[in-house]
Parts: sequence; C-alpha cells; structure tokens
Amino acid sequence: MKNAATQTLEEQLVRVPAGSVTLDGNLTIPEDARGVVLFAHGSGSSRHSPRNRYVARLLNEAKLATLLIDLLTVHEEVIDARTSQLRFDIDLLAERLVDTTDWLTQFPDTRHLRIGYFGASTGAAAALSAAAVRPNVVGAIVSRGGRPDLAGAALMQVKAPTLLLVGEYDGQVIELNRHALAQMRCEKQLVIVPGATHLFEEPGALDVVAQLARDWFQRHLVQAPS
Repeated sequence: MKNAATQTLEEQLVRVPAGSVTLDGNLTIPEDARGVVLFAHGSGSSRHSPRNRYVARLLNEAKLATLLIDLLTVHEEVIDARTSQLRFDIDLLAERLVDTTDWLTQFPDTRHLRIGYFGASTGAAAALSAAAVRPNVVGAIVSRGGRPDLAGAALMQVKAPTLLLVGEYDGQVIELNRHALAQMRCEKQLVIVPGATHLFEEPGALDVVAQLARDWFQRHLVQAPS
C-alpha cells in the first residue's frame, strides 16, 4: 500500500508541442492540487536537475503540481554543450515556455490550475519574458540564482508577483537582480539567502529556497483570487 508521500511523487512523462519541436517533461500532480508550477531550467541544466527536483518535491508536498521540462531538444542540447549559445537565447526559451503554458491550460489534468513559474539562471529571464506575454495566465514567479536582467524590456510588463532569490556570496548576480528589480512594476521582492553561493550547495541553503518558494506560491498562486 502506497503512502501519501509516495503518491505525491508519482510522475508522468509528457511531450509538449512547441513550435516545430516537441519538448519532454515530467509532470507531477498531487491529489487535490491547488496550482501548478512550471520550471524553467538554467544554463546547461535540464529537467533532471537535482536542485530543481528537490524544490519540486517540496512544492508537491504543499499540494502544488509541478512540470519540469527541457526547453531544448536533445539535438539542441548537444549543440549548446559545444557553443553555450542556445541557453542564452532568451527569446527562444520564452517562446517555448509560452507554448508549454498554453499546453497546461488545455491539458485535462491541469487546465483548472493556476500557473506559476520557477526559473533558475537564464531560465529566470525566460520565465519573466513569458510571463509578460501571458499576464492573465501566470500568477506568480520565483527566480533562484537567476538572470532576470536578461529579460530586458519585458521586465516592465510583468504583472505576476515576483520573488528573486540570490545567494549572499553571489555578488555580481545580486547586483544584476537589484538592477532588474528596480525596473519591475509588479509586486516584487529580493531575498538574499545567508551563507549561500550561486548554486545554493551549502547545507540548508536549498531548504531555504524551497521554503521561500513554497510560501510565495501559496500566497500568490493558491490564496490569491483567480
């Protein structure tokens, strides 16, 4: 007999059409889910990122569905591993996030759920750019060690409440986040996580990230009026 925690962590592999390609994702929907968080992975990462999967598990325990998806195809990842260019193509990543967001609004198991974004590194810029395109659909955003500055002019168009999380010892990224925060016109907050570096690898650092993200999504995605 499976306990509730085991049931919560059951995943299904989904394939999401995005323009001329199809993206692979892992969708987890807890019983009585109250929202769904779409993960936008960062530079050189994937849906198998242990850090993002760790955060996703905590969100699942809080009755939030999660979709971890690769925004690049296997072929594109091979090219990007050699050139590091596609991971910085924010327009491309944002377009695919928009397509995935639209898919979530139509997929029978998620179409009734409000959507949030969790972005890391360059994925944060893609998340903010996509949220500017779908302001009435995206209800909350969390960035972990992100590069929101790369979203450019889209920053001023974001409507969703946005939480920026940066490690205390990630000095350059802190300044880039402060610059981006100043341009945003939505509800926003920058939190510096004590003792953490860029990847939040220090003991307890990722727990802080996961808890702050959970609280932000519960407040702005679950409790906020539709």
